[in-house]
Amino acid sequence: MRSEPPEAGTRVDHVLGGRLALRQLEKGHRAGTDAMLLAASVPRDARGLLIDAGCGVGTAGLAAGIDRPHLDLVLFDREPDSVRLATENLIRNGLDTRGRALEADLVNAKSRRASGILEGSAAFVISNPPFLEAGKVRRSPDEARARAHVLEGENGLELWVRACAALVAPHGELLLIHRADQLRGLLDALEGRVGGIAVCPVHPRPGEDAIRVLLRGRKGSRAPLRLRPPLVLHESDGAYTPLADALNRGEAEIVWT
Repeated sequence: MRSEPPEAGTRVDHVLGGRLALRQLEKGHRAGTDAMLLAASVPRDARGLLIDAGCGVGTAGLAAGIDRPHLDLVLFDREPDSVRLATENLIRNGLDTRGRALEADLVNAKSRRASGILEGSAAFVISNPPFLEAGKVRRSPDEARARAHVLEGENGLELWVRACAALVAPHGELLLIHRADQLRGLLDALEGRVGGIAVCPVHPRPGEDAIRVLLRGRKGSRAPLRLRPPLVLHESDGAYTPLADALNRGEAEIVWT
């Protein structure tokens, strides 16, 4: 990942094989493989509205949109600095003609509606929920990093996932990436809201336990739960596997069928 000199606490990084330029805060949550995998979960022939819920600087939504010309994009986050950077990144990558970044709190329906984010409006909703629960971890002293990584309040993951599901249109798709040890919580939160769920476990190396799960569900589907073949990120020597490298570069996609 290449970078330009920092400006006022930010830097420009290049991801997706250099095709996507992202201005990010130097401190706090930064773009990584999770966002690339989430983007790669969106079908190449996708069309309609894609919402990136809790978008940060817009990494996953922009990475999905850059190779899927029939998608319109709504990126939203509760952090004003993130929304400002996501707006700049839309412009920087020539995606502002079919995308916008909005400030809204995902788990607050009134906040979403005030920003013009409508329930049941998206063909695709993608999200990388914060990985940690308030009260169960030591909070980072860096407030921007803490707010990106920690789910606030009781039942934070359930509220986040249910809010994402509410934005999905009938027959639309919800795509999530999260910690593998939270799979039960994800499935419980989606019960009765999204069906046809497929789960792809993500393993750091061969023979090691999964650290992430990718999950896809379809609104209105009654198809049974499916466990997809695992995705392994690294070889034993630490190098990316050919598939993981291709996914990071936007040269492959997660196949769900």
